[in-house]
Parts: sequence; C-alpha cells; structure tokens
Amino acid sequence: MTLILLLLCSYLLGNILTGSIISSFFYKKNIRVEGSGNPGARNAGRVFGKKAFVATFIGDALKGVLAVCAAKWLGFGADVEILALFAVTLGHVYPLFLKFRGGMGVSTYIGGMLVFNPLLFLVFMGLYLIIYPFVKSFTLAGLSAVLLMPIIVLAFLYEIPVFIAACLLSTLLLFTHWPDLKQKIMPGKS
Repeated sequence: MTLILLLLCSYLLGNILTGSIISSFFYKKNIRVEGSGNPGARNAGRVFGKKAFVATFIGDALKGVLAVCAAKWLGFGADVEILALFAVTLGHVYPLFLKFRGGMGVSTYIGGMLVFNPLLFLVFMGLYLIIYPFVKSFTLAGLSAVLLMPIIVLAFLYEIPVFIAACLLSTLLLFTHWPDLKQKIMPGKS
C-alpha cells in the first residue's frame, strides 16, 4: 500500500508544471501558447529569458529530487527509487490535470538521477559531454546518454529489477522525444 501511495503521490507531484506557474504568475502569459508551447525549461528560457529557464529547470528538477528522496526516506530500495522517478516524470510528461499535455521530463529526470546516485549521474553527464562533440545536438547527446543509462546501472552492479526500472524510465524519455529524434535523425521525413 505504501508503494502505491508513493507512486501515486509522485505522479501527482509531476503534474505541477513549474513553467506554467512561472509564466502565469510572473509574466501573465500562458507558456502553452508561447514559443513551442512546451511548459519546460527550454521553452521558458526561449520565451521569457534566462531567469525563467533557471527557475523552471530548478522547479522541475526538484520534483525528481523529492520523489527519489521520499522513496529513500520510506526505506525502499533502488528499484523503487527509480520507479518513483518514473512516476513523477510520467506525471510531468502526461499531467492528468492538463489534458495529458506536459513537458518533456528532462529536468525532472536530471534532478532525480542526481539524488539517486551522484556518481552514476556524473558518469551520465560524462557520456553526454563525450557524445555532444560528435553529434553537435543537445537533444541527441542527452538522449544517447539516457539510452545508455540502463547499461550504466548494470555497470554499477545494481540488480535486474533496478535495470528494468531504468529501462522503463529511459523508454519514457525516448518516447517523449521521439518526434524530435525523428526530425534530427531523418530530416525532411515525417
């Protein structure tokens, strides 16, 4: 029962979209109709500037931090910590209260992975920095590192349930970014 409550609360926490709150409260605009229409940090920065980018990134990252910290505090293992991160990211990407139209989940993922295992997170960032010069795309480099995350989890000697949870999380982010990936990998094709 505690597990279900944790995952449900994590999902609902994900429904709080920092970009939407900041754009409405500080800029009196609806970010969902500005720029790309995405309520994430990247669009907030594009539309409202650096401060909005940083505030949105931190707010969305904190959701991942809170979900993973809650799982740790409740005494769950690494597999449930990743599942809590999956649930909060799912809530961010597909928020029930906003007709399932949310952000891309990257900031939430980054915050959660940082507190899940800081050393593993450093390896993730290292992969991103190694890949970026070859692909010259933040999206492709980041998603390549996300794709490799389950393998990194195994390399850190986590057990199979953690690997499966990491696969779920990586799949969610890759699915969310699929239209963007398709455009970058196969430009001109729809």
